[in-house]
Amino acid sequence: MAVRIRLKRIGAKKNPHYRIVVADSRFPRDGRFIEEIGTYNPQTEPPTMNIDTEKAAKWIKNGAQPTDTVRALLKKAGVIQ
Repeated sequence: MAVRIRLKRIGAKKNPHYRIVVADSRFPRDGRFIEEIGTYNPQTEPPTMNIDTEKAAKWIKNGAQPTDTVRALLKKAGVIQ
C-alpha cells in the first residue's frame, strides 16, 4: 500500500480550502483517507496553514510520501528540511 500525504479540496467554487490528509494513493483525491493532519487556506493574506507536526513527522518516518505541494508546506512548517 503506497501511502501519500496530500491535499483534499474542500470549500466552494472559486474559494478553495484544503485539508492535509494521509491517504492510500489508490483512493480518489477527495475520497477516503486514513488521517487528517492539518489544514491549508490559500485565500488569506498571507496563506494560513495548521499542521500537526508530530503526526506529520510520524507518518513520514513510517514511509508516507508527501506530494510536491505538501512537501513545500511541510518545509515551511519545519517538519522536513
